[in-house]
Amino acid sequence: WVRDAIFYQVFPDRFARAGRFNKEVKFEEWESAPTVAGFKGGDLYGLADRLPYLEDLGITAIYLNPVFSSASNHRYHTYDYFQVDPLLGGNHALENLLQEAHQRGMKIVLDGVFNHSGRGLWQFHHVMETGGASPYRDWFLFDPERLNGNRPFLPYPDDATARALKDGAGSFDAVGYSAWWNLPALPKFNIKCPAVREFLLSVGEHWVRFGIDGWRLDVPNEIDDDDFWREFRHRVRQINPRTYIVGEVWGEAKRWLKGDMWDAVMNYQVTAACLGFFGRETLETEEVRKLYSFKHVGPVSAQEFDAEIRRVSELYSDEINQCQLNLLDSHDMPRFLTCVGDDVSALKLAWLMLCTLPGAPCVYYGDEIGLQGGHDPDCRRAFPWDSSHWNHDLLNWYRQCIALRKRHPALRHGERRTLLASDEILAYAHQAVGDCVVVVFNCSDQPQRVRIQDHELVCHAEHWIQWLSNCEVDRDAEGDSLHVSVPARSACVLSVGSAIA
Repeated sequence: WVRDAIFYQVFPDRFARAGRFNKEVKFEEWESAPTVAGFKGGDLYGLADRLPYLEDLGITAIYLNPVFSSASNHRYHTYDYFQVDPLLGGNHALENLLQEAHQRGMKIVLDGVFNHSGRGLWQFHHVMETGGASPYRDWFLFDPERLNGNRPFLPYPDDATARALKDGAGSFDAVGYSAWWNLPALPKFNIKCPAVREFLLSVGEHWVRFGIDGWRLDVPNEIDDDDFWREFRHRVRQINPRTYIVGEVWGEAKRWLKGDMWDAVMNYQVTAACLGFFGRETLETEEVRKLYSFKHVGPVSAQEFDAEIRRVSELYSDEINQCQLNLLDSHDMPRFLTCVGDDVSALKLAWLMLCTLPGAPCVYYGDEIGLQGGHDPDCRRAFPWDSSHWNHDLLNWYRQCIALRKRHPALRHGERRTLLASDEILAYAHQAVGDCVVVVFNCSDQPQRVRIQDHELVCHAEHWIQWLSNCEVDRDAEGDSLHVSVPARSACVLSVGSAIA
């Protein structure tokens, strides 16, 4: 189902409040700037209430950041893997969301954090209380000296230890256990422990039985155990053979995409390429390169962009490429619009590109209305439901691109071939039986008359239907070339049906 899906990523605390249930807690003001630790009170009932908005946009699948009980607003600090956070409405809120989404034909994918837990997890807390006597002493990677009681664990470091960690000290020596990115709040699981493996596998199974449609795996490449992922796939697929498994890997991921572990990855390599090409004139290069995996990102030509898209697609099989989660941004980076210096045309062109690539395009909540945001936590602003703050032209563009993708099987399943890649001009075609779509991008600040020499396309020029923008299309006198006049910072999409079958 993924190859035909349109995804929407939701950060639950920031999307929508329902007001259906009483929460005796104090939240930040919805409209205020987000803080690292603050909660704004979004919940899953609120998301369910807003499904009509997503349905109108054309969304068919929702990827949720973590929803399980946690002491952080992003909920990557999990302390109960079998309970939805009460602030989100608890298990019933997820059950309600699944029911209402499925009635609309929408899928729900949850975020699975299996590399590490929060320090509030019962099993970790048990070791903090009882040391080496705890039956859970093998669940994490502990310093034996501290397990034996010779030195205390420091899950909440004192000032000196906190400074040492900030200066690069390892968590094992500083606080007594291995932690993700040396953050004491995130103890790493010992995946070699049979009890840990069974625990995590049972989590995967439980929520698939509950009714979710897939798992997005957080930093799964750090679980260096292919047999674990094979078993994970086997067990969740026994419950639902259509369960989608997508990993968060920012680079090449062939190791895990051989058909026996994951179905796809979040395609950040395409994200980087889109930033470089569509944002080449306005790219906030210094800010973008603060991202560890984007230090190479910079302005690129159409030739370089096309070569990179081709390189990434050639890493994987067609089946994998059609299931990739293609995105422009996420909760882990500044928003695309902010990265390109508020250049709305760059965002519009990049979104069209995603909608005309193999793989499922994914909207990060709010991008479609022009929501801005720099590095975390600014990229996690609350969704502004007052529509007077929306860019309605941009929202309509998102709708049109989604409708275009849904209308044309060639964009989802067809073969892609480049027609022209020259400096700021890119043209390519997607063909499938009975369907052909040609996309021409003009990323320059001047109108361009683009010549396409392709016999099969040219001979059917009189059958073309134009989408999205007002371009002029004609053939030359000899009839061997197609000319497309494209306005500045714009694109032309042409389609033809059975005439070119």
